[in-house]
Amino acid sequence: MALRDLVPWNNRSSNVTAHGGETGNPFFALHREMMNRLFEDTFRSLDRPFGSPSLGWPHIEIDDVDKEIRVMAELPGLDPKDVNVELANGILTISGEKKSETEDKGRLFSERYYGRFERRIPIDNVEQDKVAASFKNGVLTITLPKAPTAQQKAKRIAINGK
Repeated sequence: MALRDLVPWNNRSSNVTAHGGETGNPFFALHREMMNRLFEDTFRSLDRPFGSPSLGWPHIEIDDVDKEIRVMAELPGLDPKDVNVELANGILTISGEKKSETEDKGRLFSERYYGRFERRIPIDNVEQDKVAASFKNGVLTITLPKAPTAQQKAKRIAINGK
């Protein structure tokens, strides 16, 4: 079987018109719908701004150590006054805005990100009044002490088999 025989519009079948359309075969209609949806979803994601939450900027790292959770966010070129950190209802929110230092008049090309950003991270079982944040060399570090109930060791559960 030749490769061209696998392509529906080269199949010379009575179900297919000369321009590749279907005349009643539900599989061709399903295939076309799936391919259209795939391309629409792919190109729709390219429409989003660079700092949108789906693309994950700023980049974060979360460490779970003995008595605390540590969240680090890379925020190069920002000052602490440009960043907001909030913890409410079990959600840690890091937001802010990076502004351009120059006007766009002479700019030919730029891969740098400017604009508003926001990251939401679900965090639970922490002592909210003891949360601390520091900013050094473009890295925001948030330390969230675990609540005493969250610090308890995990109990291993035996699995019974027959």
